[in-house]
Amino acid sequence: MALKNAQRFVNEHVDLVIEYQLDEEATGSLSARFESSGIRVIAINNPIPGATYFGANNYHAGLLGGRALGRWANANWDGTADQILMIDLKRSTAIGRSRLHGMVEGIRESLRQAPDATNVLFIDGQGQFDKSWEAMRRQLRIGRSRRCLVGAINDNAALGALRAFEEAGRVKDCAVCAQNGSLDARMELRRRNTRLVGSVAYFAESYGEGLVRLALDILNQRHVPPAVFTRHEMLTPANVDKLYPNDSLLATPRD
Repeated sequence: MALKNAQRFVNEHVDLVIEYQLDEEATGSLSARFESSGIRVIAINNPIPGATYFGANNYHAGLLGGRALGRWANANWDGTADQILMIDLKRSTAIGRSRLHGMVEGIRESLRQAPDATNVLFIDGQGQFDKSWEAMRRQLRIGRSRRCLVGAINDNAALGALRAFEEAGRVKDCAVCAQNGSLDARMELRRRNTRLVGSVAYFAESYGEGLVRLALDILNQRHVPPAVFTRHEMLTPANVDKLYPNDSLLATPRD
């Protein structure tokens, strides 16, 4: 579908394409097709060769999440953890997945006694709630670690993993950190006694203005940097209402 859409853009002689592409294997073909037709490209959150990048600083966002998990364990588990679990999206780009490596590093630099490398496990949840729930279910059947720090590539994966711990009656064995700061994650942060420590906000709702400004600069042949990073901030139960005070208009928090 991505290549079919790209050919349509070529046929219509567009000047610029704004592309969001998760599948790293498709990016080379897309790049070649756009470049051969002289089409400028802005790649959102996942890089495409030759395109101007706009979006997350993935590794930095991962560091924020990992540090939050480490600080939580320092305060609640005497600075120790038995295992680090990362809920992955293996088909994503290497840059997108770098947020998980950032989370592992953030945990290691902030946790007083970090587990060794043999106790760091990457589990493919495909970036989806149901798939992450199922993947964590399987892990919990064979794993008996009592203190698991769980990082996830996005909010859906984090919430799926969290539900698996709850279903198994082992919610106190985990602390979870998500990425994206979506409405579902924000509502979970308001849930009493949640084990979602936080979600790194990407503020995607503000992307539009920045994308339009960047697109106009490119089309008007102004100088633009190769990458334009958006801001990140850790959402927690303590600050979610301050940063997103209007969520109550969109959904009702659960008890």
